[in-house]
Amino acid sequence: MSEATIRASRRGFLETASAAGLAGVLSGCAANSGSATAGDGGGKKLRALFSNAGLQSTWCTLGKQTAELWGGLLGVEVVWKDGEFNPAKQRERIELAIDDDWDFCCVQAIGIDTLEAPVRRLKERGVPVISMDTLLVEPARMREVGVWLQVQPDQVFMGETSTRYLLKTIGGRGKVIHIGGLSAHSGAQGRKAGFDRALADYPEVEVIGGGVRWCDWDKQTARDTFESLLQTDEPIAGAFFHSDDMALACVPALKGTPHEKMVVTAVDGQKEGLEGIRGGRLAATTVNPVCLIHMTALALGQFIVRNKEAVDAVPAQIITPGPLVSRESGNLDAQLYLADPRHCLV
Repeated sequence: MSEATIRASRRGFLETASAAGLAGVLSGCAANSGSATAGDGGGKKLRALFSNAGLQSTWCTLGKQTAELWGGLLGVEVVWKDGEFNPAKQRERIELAIDDDWDFCCVQAIGIDTLEAPVRRLKERGVPVISMDTLLVEPARMREVGVWLQVQPDQVFMGETSTRYLLKTIGGRGKVIHIGGLSAHSGAQGRKAGFDRALADYPEVEVIGGGVRWCDWDKQTARDTFESLLQTDEPIAGAFFHSDDMALACVPALKGTPHEKMVVTAVDGQKEGLEGIRGGRLAATTVNPVCLIHMTALALGQFIVRNKEAVDAVPAQIITPGPLVSRESGNLDAQLYLADPRHCLV
């Protein structure tokens, strides 16, 4: 086989793996091992408790759709507890459900340490817990508290990639706005760290408003904050948002102002954000692969249970990849297809 053929075969495998999704690849591996199999759920139907930050977010809604779609394919009943972006409500709803029969639990904590007590009780009952996207507790305490593994994107990479695109596009100088998620959210903290890392290479860029403005992932709070920062006649060159939802809620405020040419980038890269790029409302977004995160957590949860895997045999962390998408990046149509709720693959 020639080197060119080897490269083509490798590329073909990666494209196939991406299109099929991680769960499909994992299912195939399990089927070959003679233990858990996909489609018929490996025999016994399992029951899993799921919760993420809040279904008012399009990212979280797609995560729920993903878990339910792949749960049906893998023989797992998914029971959902909405966090409503309220740490107290999320904790209360999970605590009320702890004594039900669960095979495993997957959760995106709204704030670090907020769910430690209920997770400890799940550990006492022998229920594996998988943390999604944000840290449930600090990594050093995961296993002691009862978290089997962390499935997450590279938050710093996402913030840095979108910010570097922004700063390069505005020519490396001028004023910019930084709209953050929730300050206690480890994902928002990572995106801020990525923003700061990129900004350090552009000394002629000034962040107005005193630095990051935390808006709790709330679109109206972001819109109010953004409009207050636009009250100047000097054009503002760019803005970076921690989520596409907040960015898309704010872009209409630019109309008729001196800032209409502002370059806006964000993070999440799902259907709404990708359509925002196609329509020219966003310049770029970095994909936070909500479907891969929820699908991977569910697939691994059912394998842990069906294969009777030991916690020490499971990796403590799995990083899910996500690319930058812009109108010129060449991957917009492919990402829109993968992010389609009928497919739930990225």
